[in-house]
Amino acid sequence: MIIAIDGPAGAGKSTVARALAARLGFAFLDTGALYRSTALIAGERGVPPAQIAGQLEISLGDRIIVEGRDVTEAIRTPEVTRQSADAAQVPEVRRALVVKQRELLNDGDWVAEGRDIGTVVAPDAELKIFLTADERERARRRAAETGEPIETVRDQVRRRDQQDQLRDHSPLVPAQDAVILDTTDLSLEAVLAQIEALVPAVPATPRLFATAPDQLRRAARG
Repeated sequence: MIIAIDGPAGAGKSTVARALAARLGFAFLDTGALYRSTALIAGERGVPPAQIAGQLEISLGDRIIVEGRDVTEAIRTPEVTRQSADAAQVPEVRRALVVKQRELLNDGDWVAEGRDIGTVVAPDAELKIFLTADERERARRRAAETGEPIETVRDQVRRRDQQDQLRDHSPLVPAQDAVILDTTDLSLEAVLAQIEALVPAVPATPRLFATAPDQLRRAARG
């Protein structure tokens, strides 16, 4: 089973998805960590992120390991956050990382969070949730994580929203069958309770994404 949780920056995707996965005993896919890790390593090597997006060995879990190196804290800095936002606009980067995400999602039960899980990565997910929240509340949450002034972060959130919504490749939009959930005035517990009530009682039959070698190559080329 796949539960897709999409939404804009600061809507609570990672927090909700991680907690939901723990409750259900599902694996948790933090797609943002993939983009952040790609941006971090590309910046360190001085190469375009598209050049390495499909090549990095990334292990996702409680700690984020890239080619044997723990980058859990390094990928959460404000600078890497900005770099990853720019990298996410590059079609070649998104195509390469969609392939990685689908490889992971082919096996087991997952709660996957991102900005295009329900529309592009796993359009056949059994449950799709689109989390949102008031812009200022989203900025407040992100500022609490980074330590930056709320107004500074609010400008960053507004910029990221525009980038995500207006890009030609995989724009940020709710899937047609997604449940839209505004978290502005909701506690984490309240959000989890609403989503848990929507989880299908009977697991879906196994499904296989298009991940045969020739299909992977076509996806990478676009």
